[in-house]
Formats: sequence, C-alpha cells, structure tokens
Amino acid sequence: MEALGINLGYLITQILGITILLLLMVGMVYKPILRVLDERKARIAKGLEDARQAAIARDNADAEAKTILDAARVDAAKIRAEAANQAEETAAGIVSKAHEDARDIKANARADAEAERNRILSELRGQVASISIAAANKLVGESLDEQRQHALVQNFFAKVPAEVTRLKGTSAEITSALPLTADEQSAAKRSIGVENVAFKVDPKILGGLVVRVGDQVVDDSVAGQMSTLRDSLN
Repeated sequence: MEALGINLGYLITQILGITILLLLMVGMVYKPILRVLDERKARIAKGLEDARQAAIARDNADAEAKTILDAARVDAAKIRAEAANQAEETAAGIVSKAHEDARDIKANARADAEAERNRILSELRGQVASISIAAANKLVGESLDEQRQHALVQNFFAKVPAEVTRLKGTSAEITSALPLTADEQSAAKRSIGVENVAFKVDPKILGGLVVRVGDQVVDDSVAGQMSTLRDSLN
C-alpha cells in the first residue's frame, strides 16, 4: 500500500469517519426530520378535515335552499319563480366558493408543508455539518481547515456522480437529502450539461444525489449505497 502512495492508517480513519458520520446522520437528523414531517402531515390532515366540514356546510346550505324554494312555490307563481332563480344563483355561488376554498386549502397546505420542510432541512444542514466536522476532527486527531470542511460537507450532500456524463436528455431531476444552495445547484447543472433541471428534496436518501434524465437514473445516494451493500451481503 505504501508503494502505491496510499496511507493505510489514514484510509482506515477515513472509513471510520464516514461510518460514524452515517450513524450520526441517521440518529440525529433523519429521525428528527421524520418527526417534523409527521407533525406537518397531521396539520395537513386537519386542513383536509376542515375542507370536508366546509363541504358538509355547503350540502346543508343546499338543503336549506331547497326548503325555501318549496315554501315559495306554495305562496305564488311569481314569488316561486323569483325565489327559485335567487336560490339557484345562491346555491351555485356556495358550491363554487366551497370548491374554490377546498382547492385553496389543499394547495396552501401542500405548499406550506414543503416550504416548512425545506426551511427546517436548510437550518439542520449547518448543524449536521458542524457535528460531522467535529466527528471527523476527533477521528483524525487534528482540525480540518475551513476549505477542507466546506469540501467535505459539499461532497457529502451535493457531489454529482461521475456517471451522469453518460446520461442524455433535455431535462433532468436531481434529488438531494437536504436543499442545495444556489451555487451547488449551478454546479450540478454544469456537471450534467442539461439546462432544464428540477431539484427535489428527500431526506430518506440520507446524503448524496439521485440524478434522473428521462428514464435513466444514477443513484449515488447514501441510502442507495447502503441498500446495495445490504443486497451484496445477503
């Protein structure tokens, strides 16, 4: 190994550091994120329930409008016709408004949930980076300079796999465990060579990137690597 220019001790230390980093990610980031997402899921469910209650109220209003129409028919033909027209317009407005409100509630709940999740993940990234660097410093027995720290964190969360150069297409989708910075997104676009790129966040992949161009996929995520390792052991 020495003849090849490889420091075996340093290599083992790096492997241990990555292993501990993965364990820290699972224990200190992945589970808390899932808990936050479950809470957001409960809030969304409440919003949907509110929409259901609004639909019930709409149905009750329709029933009441029908009762008023029936009573108006008994009074007089003219009153009946006017009341019918007014009730129909009112019912149509209630139905339209209820549908519109339900759509707005669902859309806003989804948008709020995704925005809140990405905000929390962005805040956690700094904490994860600090913990990871502290663990790496402890393992190697010396402090890493700021440039090296930044490179380690960026590689873990945003390194584009070399295999993407073989992917061909006009649009791409990149999935990361935490939201990528603007610079990281720009670097990813340059590496893939595709201008139309959509970025998604999925904490379940733990780290690394999953790049999809058309029906071609390169999975360089930590979760994917762990799954591959588990399959090979089985």
